[in-house]
Amino acid sequence: MTVNAAKVDIRWALACLVALVLGVSALPAAAGTLETVKQRGVLQCGVSEGLFGFSERNGQGEWSGFDVDFCRAVAGAIFDDRTKVSFVPLSAGERFDALRAGRVDLLSRNSTWTLEREAGLGLAFAGITYHDGQGFMIMRDLNATSALELDRARVCVETGTTSQLNLADFFRANSMTFEERAFPTASETLNAFQSGQCNVLTRDHSALYAERLKLPRPGDAIILPDVISKEPLGPVTRADDFAWFTIVKWVNFALVNAEEIGISSRNADEAATSAKPDVRRFAGLEGSFGKMLGLDDTWALRAVRAVGNYAEIYERNLGVDSRLGIPRGLNQLWSMGGILYAPPLR
Repeated sequence: MTVNAAKVDIRWALACLVALVLGVSALPAAAGTLETVKQRGVLQCGVSEGLFGFSERNGQGEWSGFDVDFCRAVAGAIFDDRTKVSFVPLSAGERFDALRAGRVDLLSRNSTWTLEREAGLGLAFAGITYHDGQGFMIMRDLNATSALELDRARVCVETGTTSQLNLADFFRANSMTFEERAFPTASETLNAFQSGQCNVLTRDHSALYAERLKLPRPGDAIILPDVISKEPLGPVTRADDFAWFTIVKWVNFALVNAEEIGISSRNADEAATSAKPDVRRFAGLEGSFGKMLGLDDTWALRAVRAVGNYAEIYERNLGVDSRLGIPRGLNQLWSMGGILYAPPLR
């Protein structure tokens, strides 16, 4: 056995040991997720079963949304083709098991980054794409203006979510009682709220904006201003393939950096003629950063060509150009009063 072969065997053994401890399959890491995706010719991306603004499918089976666009950005970086994505709708209860089992290569499904999910499930969150927080929606006839007025309320919540845990924490911390009505899917939870099984619905604020639009009379419901938790949402990979995790993470960062340096889907082609060092690095003209990731050096520009920069994605799906009309708030660039910040591409 050669020295190089011995090193490969040792790395394989270590990968298997890590996978055994984390409870995940060693096969995807051994093959390399990027190589698997390239050979398959399509990225398998897990998304929600249907949430306005984040991931929804029209009558023709076409997907759209904030999370959907992130999947297309990754496909653009890899293939220079945004269409090479297969979307797999997953419930909150099955999403992480599907990722760990290798049913999807990437989870882009309004999922909150927590310690338990990373360390306990053997997953890796590739940064934050949306800074959210949990809130409450009520019908106007409840006559409440604050979450602190919800003592003894009947609250509908989806099982298997951080919302369920935060709900109990909030009421206990404020010496209030409530009756939990938990349901396995988002649609069942909303239906229960709509039918009067509960008089309060709790979810992330962004999701409440989306769910209100599904009501027969959206104007009859109001979203209370209270934010009771931090909900950093972002894409997730398995923890057993660091190279793949790095690619997904830097596609995320590239979309933010593109907005910051003024590269958009409309002017992406002009970046190749720029004399600005940061733009030239982004366009792949300097630095050979793509090769470090196992991609073409134009990977970042490809991602932006596919879906636009962060601002374009946000406004199209969630912001002023969408049905939801959610102000960017915390999701504004750090230089514009928000907390959106990405490491430099250099």
